[in-house]
Amino acid sequence: MRLGVLDIGSNTVHLLLVDAHPGARPVAFASHKRPLSLVQYLDGDGNINDAGQHELIEFVLEAWEFAASHKAEDLLAFCTSAIREATNGPEVLARVKHETTVTLQELTGSEEASMTFFAVRRWYGWGAGNILDLDIGGGSFEMAYGTDELPEYATSVPLGASRLTRDWLHDDPPSAKSVKELRRYIRSTLKPVVRDFHELGRANLVAGTSKTFRSLARIAGAAPSAAGPYVKRELHAADLGLWAQRISAMTVEDRLYLPGVSDARARQLLAGALVAEAALELFEFPKMEICPWALREGLILRRLDQLVFEDALDPAPHVGKRKKDKSKKKAAKEAAKAPDKEEPHPGFKEFPVPVNTPSPSPIPAPVAGGLAS
Repeated sequence: MRLGVLDIGSNTVHLLLVDAHPGARPVAFASHKRPLSLVQYLDGDGNINDAGQHELIEFVLEAWEFAASHKAEDLLAFCTSAIREATNGPEVLARVKHETTVTLQELTGSEEASMTFFAVRRWYGWGAGNILDLDIGGGSFEMAYGTDELPEYATSVPLGASRLTRDWLHDDPPSAKSVKELRRYIRSTLKPVVRDFHELGRANLVAGTSKTFRSLARIAGAAPSAAGPYVKRELHAADLGLWAQRISAMTVEDRLYLPGVSDARARQLLAGALVAEAALELFEFPKMEICPWALREGLILRRLDQLVFEDALDPAPHVGKRKKDKSKKKAAKEAAKAPDKEEPHPGFKEFPVPVNTPSPSPIPAPVAGGLAS
C-alpha cells in the first residue's frame, strides 16, 4: 500500500509517500516539502501569526493534492513542537482542520522521542543493544534510551536549533559573548536531564537522527547523501568541537559554502552544533552514528504494525473493493463467537501505543483549493 506522512516541523513542512506493506521495508516513492520555520512567525505573546497560519494552510492543501494525485491510500498527519508550544496552538489546529479538512495529530515531546527511537531500533536491530537516540529539531531536542523497541525513557527539552538561534544569536557572525552565554544555557538545561539517563545505564550505541546531525557529520567528512543510506556515517566529538569553533566565526553566507548546508539551515547551524557538542560531552561519548531513519519512518512502521495486529489481511474501507472468500468470512465470525478460545498471538492487543495514531480513513477533499471528492 502507499502511505503518506505529513510532517509539520519547526523548520520544514514535509510530505513523504512510501510504498510498504507489513513486514517489508518502507521504500520512498515521492516527496513534497518546503522550508517553513513556524518559530519565525511567533509574535511577542508566543502566538503563530496570521501570515504563518496562511503559509501552513497553503502547504497542507498542496500536500493533500500531492497525496491524492499519487494515489496514497492512507495519510498520517502530525505536528511537533512549533505548534505544540505555540500559545494559540489549539486554535491553529482547528483552523487547519476547518480550511483543509485535514486533522493534524499533535505529538508530545516524549511521543516524538519514542517514535524516533522506534525507527532507530528497527534500523539497527536487536544486535545494537542499549540505544541512546538524540534528535535536534527546530524547536526542541529529543532524547530516548532503551533496550526494547520502545524506549525505557524518552524526553524533550526546548533546545531546538531554530529556537536557540532566534533567542540567543542575534548578530552575524554572533558575538563571542552570545556564544559563551548560549553554551552555558545549553549545559545548564541538559545536565539534570542527562543525570536521569545516567541512572538507566550506559548505551552500546548513540544515534543521531535529525538533519542537524546529518549536516554536521557531512561537514566533518562523512559521506554525502548521494552515497545512499547504507553507508556508515559517524560524527566524532573531537571534530564537532573543532567545527563548532569554526562555525561561530563564520557569517551565515560563509556557512553556505560548507558541504551539506542549505539556505534554510545555515543560520541555525551553530546552535545545533553547540547542542550536539554539549550532548556528547555530558553523555560522555566520543562519537555517534548517524541513522537515516527518524520520526516519519517511526510513524510509518508503527502504522504497518497496526495493520498486522488489528487486521492484517483486509484493506482499509477506502481501498479498492475486492471479493472476499465467504467460507473464510463465515469461519472468522464463528471463531469470534467461540468462548474461551485462546488468542493466536496473546499480548498483541496490549502493544504499547505512545502515539494516538488514527485508524485509516479516506484522504478527505479540502474545503478550499483542493480536488473534488
